[in-house]
Amino acid sequence: MASTFHGLTFDAYDAHAVARFWAAALGRDLAPGATPEHAEIAAADGAPRLVFDQVRSGGVVRNALHLDLVTTDLESESERLVRLGARRLGRVGGAARWVSLTDPEGNAFDLIPAA
Repeated sequence: MASTFHGLTFDAYDAHAVARFWAAALGRDLAPGATPEHAEIAAADGAPRLVFDQVRSGGVVRNALHLDLVTTDLESESERLVRLGARRLGRVGGAARWVSLTDPEGNAFDLIPAA
């Protein structure tokens, strides 16, 4: 028997707040029962389930992986994500373009233009 991909889990100081950010950024809904300790964005339309679990203040939040998001309008979408609470880290130009950002707790993600 092989393992099956089920979703992604993020460590967070406030699971509800970070899940709310990602739900808005991805146009998805929070699953019922979200709390500062645990929150989920259910799988939908082939997109994976995202889980957010609280780590204690002072603990190390490790960002061992990050999400890559694709958009048809890099400028407008990066501005929308910043309005939602993201912080822009930098931009790569040239043949390969993208914008690197973080969510409100510093978890990195990249915004890539659609081909």
